[in-house]
Amino acid sequence: MAQILVEGGEPNRNLNRASQAIIDSKEQNCDLVVLPETLDLGWTHPSAQIEAETIPGPRSDFFCKAARTNDIWVCVGLTESKNGNVYNTALLINRIGEIVLKYHKINVLDIALDYYQIGNSLATIETEFGTIGLNICSDNYPDSLNLSHSLCRMGAQLILSPSSWTVDYSVNEDVNPYEDKWIKPYKFISNLYEIAIVGVTSVGYIVGGPYEGKKSVGCSLVAQNGKLIGTSRFNEFCGELNTVNLKLPDKKYKGTQFGKMLLSKNYQFEDFDSVLDRT
Repeated sequence: MAQILVEGGEPNRNLNRASQAIIDSKEQNCDLVVLPETLDLGWTHPSAQIEAETIPGPRSDFFCKAARTNDIWVCVGLTESKNGNVYNTALLINRIGEIVLKYHKINVLDIALDYYQIGNSLATIETEFGTIGLNICSDNYPDSLNLSHSLCRMGAQLILSPSSWTVDYSVNEDVNPYEDKWIKPYKFISNLYEIAIVGVTSVGYIVGGPYEGKKSVGCSLVAQNGKLIGTSRFNEFCGELNTVNLKLPDKKYKGTQFGKMLLSKNYQFEDFDSVLDRT
């Protein structure tokens, strides 16, 4: 988990920090490194509207080269320009520098709709570790966990989620604003489907855009089978690298077997008759 400082509108400095985190990860014998959301320009920084790049493009090529040079898998969040639109994008890059999976964020916050278009697809990929799926930050909100449900039904044993978790400037380490917003959903989905999910966020104060004055305070985490098995410190200044050993479980279910499994765990499916009654 490469929890790094991300400065709004400073892509060169951000990419240099990310590069060092990739090098450090390899030196710690990691097979895969996860970096934050939109780490090139910063989340909702105004520069996204004019400085976003295509993928493939110079910034994605930078990470492809870093993955290839260091013989390591890289998951990274970038700001993408595509067909005149801007997307909040996550990439998964293999050891030889190939982009094997690209995802556009779907659950874009309303405050960010002026910056990013809505994604329209989910996908998973078979890797040497197992099946991996991607989502981004607020895709894991309690009210949008259907996205993770779908990735799990598509066979994901590991979900990687570049993130940019933010809080008000007055929040300090004595307050835990993440329990309901992040920790509980991560524990829930990882326990329900017996998978692992990794969320890596940035640190630093936010400048420019609608969230100016707020801060990213880290607290990156890994949940597996309903338990936190890896965390990073909670502080706006604590850029750091934390390693976690993961052994992914074997796949047990396919297709309608998932429904039977969920029923066996007393999972409550939506009562559509009551929904229709309410509408």
